[in-house]
Amino acid sequence: MDAAALLLLALATVAVAFGWLLAGPAAGRLKKRGRMPPGSMGLPLIGESLRIISAYKTPNPEPFIDERVARYGSVFTTHVFGERTVFSVDPAFNRFLLSNEGRDVGCSYPSSITTLLGKHSLLLSHGAEHKRLHSLTLTRLGRPASPPLLAHIERLLVSIEPGPWSESLRREYVKLIDGFFSIRFPFAHLLPFTTYGKALKARKTVAGALREVVRKRIEEIGENGGTNGEDDRKKDMVEELLGAEGGSFSEEEIVDFCLSLLIAGYETTSTLMTATIKFLTETPAALAELKEEHDNIRGMKGKNQPLEWSDYKSMPFSQCIINETLRVANIISGVFRRANTDLHYKDYIIPKGCKIFASFRGMHLNDEHYENARTFDPWRWKINNKLQNAVGANIFTPFGGGPRLCPGYELARVVVCIFLHHLVTRFSWEATEEDRLVFFPTTRTLKGFPITLRQRPESVA
Repeated sequence: MDAAALLLLALATVAVAFGWLLAGPAAGRLKKRGRMPPGSMGLPLIGESLRIISAYKTPNPEPFIDERVARYGSVFTTHVFGERTVFSVDPAFNRFLLSNEGRDVGCSYPSSITTLLGKHSLLLSHGAEHKRLHSLTLTRLGRPASPPLLAHIERLLVSIEPGPWSESLRREYVKLIDGFFSIRFPFAHLLPFTTYGKALKARKTVAGALREVVRKRIEEIGENGGTNGEDDRKKDMVEELLGAEGGSFSEEEIVDFCLSLLIAGYETTSTLMTATIKFLTETPAALAELKEEHDNIRGMKGKNQPLEWSDYKSMPFSQCIINETLRVANIISGVFRRANTDLHYKDYIIPKGCKIFASFRGMHLNDEHYENARTFDPWRWKINNKLQNAVGANIFTPFGGGPRLCPGYELARVVVCIFLHHLVTRFSWEATEEDRLVFFPTTRTLKGFPITLRQRPESVA
C-alpha cells in the first residue's frame, strides 16, 4: 500500500470514527424495540467499504451481495461508506421503498455523491423542489412520440460530431463519476492526487464550463429581446430552464441540474449502447434477428427517409435486446434511501435514520426470478409473459420506480433503438480486442469495447 493510500485510509478513519461512536446509543435503543436484519459491520471504523469496492472490481457482477444473501437472507445489514446500511434484494421490500419515497423513506446518497452532484441536482432534491425539477424534466424528455423530437434525436445521432469542447468535458466528468463512491474525508481538496480529490477538481471544471454556457445563453436571449431567436423545438435544456417559471431558476440551480443530467445521460444511455453492442457481438443469433427486423423496416421506407413513431413501435425484438441488456448489465445497480420512521420488515425493525440500499442488480441476476439469470438471452422476453405482468414489474426495475421513476426512461429506449437501426442497417463490425464489464464505481466496459466498423455493401439506409 503506497503512502497516498495510507494517508487516505487514516483520514477516512478519523472522518467516520464519530459516526461509530454516535451509533452506539442508537444501537442500544434498538435492542429494546427489536432487532435489525442480520449481517456484519466489518472492520472497526471502516466497516466493509474496502470489501465492497474490491468485490465490484472483479468479473463477478454481484459477489458482495451474493455472499451475504447466502449467509443472511434477502435483507441484511452492513456498514459501507461511513454508515450502517441495510441492503435489500427482496422484490416486495424494494417495491415498498420505491413507492413510499417522500413518506416512510427519503432519497439519501453517500456524502461523496451529494458533494459532487450539488444540492440542486434532480437525484438529490426532495419534496416540492424534486416535484418541480422532475416535472420540468418529464415535460422536456418524457414525450418521445412527438415527431419533431423523434426527428431531432435522429439528427443528433447521425449528423453531429463530437468536438474538442465536448471531449474535454467528457474526460472531466468521467473523473467526477470515478469519485462517486470514494470515502469522503476532510481537506480532500488539498490532496488532488486521490480519486476523490481528482473528482472534486473535475466537478469544479465541469460546473465552470456549464456556467459559461448559461451566461452565454443569457446574453444571446438579451440580444434577441427576450427570446432565443429560434423556434421551440430547437431549445436545449439550458434555454428551457432559463425560460421556465418566469426565469426563477438561479444560475447555481441550472448548473447543478444540467450537470446531473449530463452525468445521467453519459452513464446510462451511452453505457447501455456499448453494453448492447458487446452482447450482440457475443450472440450472433440475436444480431442476425435484429438485423432482419431493421432491414425490414428500412426496406419499407424510402432512401434516407427518417424514422417515425410507428417505426419505433415496430421494433419488438429491439425492445427484447434492450430489456435483456438492462437486466444483465444493470446500468443502475440500485438506489439509496433513508428511513423516515421505524420500518417493520418480517421479524426485523429498521430504525428511523438508517440508510437502505435497494439493489436492482441483486434481483435481476437472481436465478429464482430468471432462468440462467446471468446469461444474455433476449428471447426470454418474447416467450415468457410472466416477465411482463405485475410480478415481473416488481422484479424488473432498471429505471427505478415510484415518484423517482427516471423521467427519461422512454426517451432512452427511443435513442438506443434509433442508434441500433442506423448501426445494423449501415454497418457490420467486429471487436478489436477482448473486453469485459466492470461494476465499480459504475457499470461500464473496461476498455470501452473498441470495434472495427465496415459499411455494409447492401446497405439501403
